[in-house]
Amino acid sequence: MSLLARINQPADLRGLSHPELVRLAREIRDFLIRHVAATGGHLGPNLGVVELTLALHRVFDSPRDRLLWDVGHQAYVHKIVTGRAGEFSGLRQRGGLSGYPSREESAHDHIEHSHASVALSYADGMAKAAQLAGESDRHIVAVVGDGALTGGLAWEALNNIAAAPDRPVVIVVNDNGRSYAPTVGGLARHLAALRTHAGYERLAGWSRQALDGAGAPGRALHRTLRATKEGIKEGLKAGLTEGRAEAVTPHSLFCELGLHYLGPVDGHDITALEAALERAKAHGAPVVVHCVTRKGLGYAPAEQNEEDHLHGIGIIDPQTGRPPRPGGLTWTAVFGRELVELADAHPGVVAITAAMPGSVGLDDFAARYPARFFDVGIAEQHAVASAAGMAMAGLHPVIALYGTFLNRALDQVLMDLALHRLGATLVLDRSGVTGDDGPSHNGLWDLALLQAVPGLRIAAPRDAHALRRQLRQAVSITDAPTVLRYPRGTVGPAIAAVGRAGAVDVLREAPGSGGVLLVAVGTMASVALEAAELCAEQGVAITVVDPLWVKPLPDELPALAAEHALVVTVEDGLRAGGVGTAVAQALQEAGVHTPVRAVGVADGFPQHATRAEILAEAGLTAQAIAHTVARNLARAAVIPEPAGPRAHPAPKRQ
Repeated sequence: MSLLARINQPADLRGLSHPELVRLAREIRDFLIRHVAATGGHLGPNLGVVELTLALHRVFDSPRDRLLWDVGHQAYVHKIVTGRAGEFSGLRQRGGLSGYPSREESAHDHIEHSHASVALSYADGMAKAAQLAGESDRHIVAVVGDGALTGGLAWEALNNIAAAPDRPVVIVVNDNGRSYAPTVGGLARHLAALRTHAGYERLAGWSRQALDGAGAPGRALHRTLRATKEGIKEGLKAGLTEGRAEAVTPHSLFCELGLHYLGPVDGHDITALEAALERAKAHGAPVVVHCVTRKGLGYAPAEQNEEDHLHGIGIIDPQTGRPPRPGGLTWTAVFGRELVELADAHPGVVAITAAMPGSVGLDDFAARYPARFFDVGIAEQHAVASAAGMAMAGLHPVIALYGTFLNRALDQVLMDLALHRLGATLVLDRSGVTGDDGPSHNGLWDLALLQAVPGLRIAAPRDAHALRRQLRQAVSITDAPTVLRYPRGTVGPAIAAVGRAGAVDVLREAPGSGGVLLVAVGTMASVALEAAELCAEQGVAITVVDPLWVKPLPDELPALAAEHALVVTVEDGLRAGGVGTAVAQALQEAGVHTPVRAVGVADGFPQHATRAEILAEAGLTAQAIAHTVARNLARAAVIPEPAGPRAHPAPKRQ
């Protein structure tokens, strides 16, 4: 029987010997590789935290002691040892395990956490609540990736945690030198200096493997050496106050903040980890435990992958680490190639990302124009505000983010870009429904939230050609921020327009008037055309249009709507406040009384499932849209036509 099969709760870990823990770590890595390869998910980060997770659950008493994971994609091992190993075949599948901590799944999960840099704020709040309740025996532990510490919110929380030495919080820094890509900035250099300090390296040279081979005496010596190392470092830190240690060890930024610092600790040495965590647990004040880990450890394809150590993967061959077959051209790739061509022609174009150059298609740009590429870390607010400064100085910044992460920078879009009427372009990858990453990663909010930003313009390309054309248009705009949004995955076939009505592309035109106008937003054009075919089979005349730019809406749209008995908008964003709402308002302001029905996502937090499953639940399939058209046409038939002439002349077709 495998050791892993005997682990159903954290208490089962505490009776294991050191050799058994080493064996269990190996079994967990084999388990992760086998299951994540079959479903997709976050592989590299979890391979790197196996020993750290085992040590945490041996030292702390979860769920009474609260373990908070920042970012939650490193919590797979935590799920395994808290009784959920048997459910991993359904990881990120509809009705199966979430890819992040989930309070619905387990009492051991305290936050639905999958956006970086937030857990320390939760920890600060929980520490305040524990103090008020007199719960001095409850420990709060935040496991924070070094990449997450590039986010400003983490430092706001550290500032408050450090200011209250009577409210203990254990901050475990999982330092693997990476977020998605290598961690950037001054903090990254500071951590690197700490983990590569010569004194530490000399002591670390007494390897765990060599001493463990000597049995119990060797392990005892190993613990003694580590204690000696800690004593040396404590003495060096004391010397900092006398100004005599700068040449020996780097200042610890955490100590300067007033936080006790332990480390660096080998994040794959369970004995050393437990010793450091026990010391932190007993300290009685806020303390940082700096653990050095290797992302992707134990799986050669992940270790050898320099881009992101197989951070997040689809289904792969577990033997090779490669997808079973190559996919098609992705939206991300189309954007990345076009941006390089734009940069070739326009020296003022610069690119910004928030720790995800490869994921948002900027690797080629960074390689070709390194001086014009800026990775700011997991700091979307800074990315946008910094872009404002660049735009003020005459550059045109292109800020590439996942749609879900734009939410964090809404104030900067509003007050720093729009208020100053600056030419900068936000490119939102994975907008709309993304699916298996769950409720926090769908990019559903942009079309609704950005409607409130004065002057901002939003483009929603329907195919690769439209993306290229609209990106060039966006970069040419110098007096307002622009947004380009597209979904996750491969680009579908090109969709040619059959005509133009001013600034609107007509994708399908029904003869005569009085039928239905389908307004398709971006990639919803293909499903709208399918729905139109189904309606036509039932004798319903359907015209399908693509407004191209959905904010502001083209002036010709109200006149087009006036020619029809019903307008149906189709978007893969929130139904409330989205493009459908904007169309209804535009018609009302123009005096056009054609009824509008918006088809979109009603719930902003759909649970993890495939994109197709979530779209189907939202009524965003051809069959569901055709049904919506038929149902609303029946209702419109009993509404009398308004008297008087049409408010808008029909636009001329081109």
